[in-house]
Amino acid sequence: MRRRKLGGELKRLREAAGVKMEEAAERIGGDKSKISRQENGRQGVSKLEIEALLTLYRVEDQKLKTALATLAREGRRKGWWAQHNDILQEPFQERLAIESDAARIHAFQPLLVPGILQTIEYATETIHSVDKKASEEEVQQLVSVRMNRQEIFKRDNPPQYVCVLDEAVLRREVGGPRVMAAQLQKLIEVNNPPKLTIQVIPFGQGWHAGLDGPFSLYAYPDPMDLDVVNLDYLDGALYLEENGPVERYKLAFDELRASALPSRQSMDLISQTARDFQKRT
Repeated sequence: MRRRKLGGELKRLREAAGVKMEEAAERIGGDKSKISRQENGRQGVSKLEIEALLTLYRVEDQKLKTALATLAREGRRKGWWAQHNDILQEPFQERLAIESDAARIHAFQPLLVPGILQTIEYATETIHSVDKKASEEEVQQLVSVRMNRQEIFKRDNPPQYVCVLDEAVLRREVGGPRVMAAQLQKLIEVNNPPKLTIQVIPFGQGWHAGLDGPFSLYAYPDPMDLDVVNLDYLDGALYLEENGPVERYKLAFDELRASALPSRQSMDLISQTARDFQKRT
């Protein structure tokens, strides 16, 4: 994602300067295809290449130069999840990168508790259910990744997180009554508006704007960064960055929050559901 942002900005600057791809390639000792790969985010850009290209494009804005150099450097750094490359599919690694840099995350989930809020037992059960062929070691690694994701809330400057759940998430029994009671209790414990807010759309609401499925919205503090929508499907994930689709999902999320109970009433509903499960343990 950082490479795509950097590449898009380099393309904009090149075109604004009236420089052809061949000229840019010659400046960095490459060919036209290399410039194309860099501008499409498929290849990284070194510090020396950044400096050479920005000189060619006659860029004098020091703040812009610094921002682009930072993007280039961070585009090459590996996240904590790199140690799990052997078990994590590429779309999910991209999601972790998008998630780790976000300043604000808005998530809607009509089916399951989001991974970033799951307990170990709930996570273990869902991973087992999704991939019945996974070895116990692989399951434990995936659970570890899911728990590590939750570390972003312990940062000095954590992202603002707002999660809207359909009531079905509370009622769907995953792993048995004990696991569900503990999972719902965790939702109550982590809820801390406005830093981390959980709201529930009750069954009585009927139709709502999220019936087409789950999605997540990621926003960033840097104006150069594009907001991103994540849509999961059976074999991977789709990421939307165009203004039109992103704005439609922002409106949908606003409608979902309006349909949901306020956070305090949502906690009351979660508490009652947790007690119902506890009675069955």
